[in-house]
Amino acid sequence: MSVSQAHKVVFGRLYNSVWNERRLEFIDKIIAKTHALADPTVTGRGTGPSVYRRQVERFLDAFPDLKFVVEDTISEKDKLVVIWTATGTHRGTFMGIAPTNKKASVSGITVHQIADGKILESTAVWDAIGLLQELGVALPLQVDGAANTASAR
Repeated sequence: MSVSQAHKVVFGRLYNSVWNERRLEFIDKIIAKTHALADPTVTGRGTGPSVYRRQVERFLDAFPDLKFVVEDTISEKDKLVVIWTATGTHRGTFMGIAPTNKKASVSGITVHQIADGKILESTAVWDAIGLLQELGVALPLQVDGAANTASAR
C-alpha cells in the first residue's frame, strides 16, 4: 500500500467513522498514544487518544448533528492536509455559550502527521470567530473605509 493510500485509510476512519458515524472506538485505533492536538479551542496540554476523544465529545455534545464534509486532501510524505467544512445545530453548551439552536457552518484545515497507520499530531486551523458570529454571540467585524483611509495618512 502506498503512503497516499495508507493516509486515505486513516483519514476515512477519522472523518467518516469517528466524526460522522460517531464510532469513537476508532479513536484508539488511529490516534497515537503520544498524539498532540493543536486547536484554537483547546486549552492546556495533553496527549493521546483520550484528549482527542474529549475534543470529539465536546463538539458532539454541543452540535449533536455535526457532519464533516471533506473538500480536499493533500498527502505528502508523513503529512495529510484535510480541507473541510463542518455543519451542525448548536443544541448544547459550547465554550460556555448556552444552546442557541442555530445551524452553523465552519470551514477549516487540519494538518495531520501520520506514521505506521496512526496520527501522531494534528494541527487544526478553523474560523472560530465566524462560528461565534453565526451563533449570534460575536459582533461581526466591520471595516469602515473612511476610518481606514484617515488612519493611513
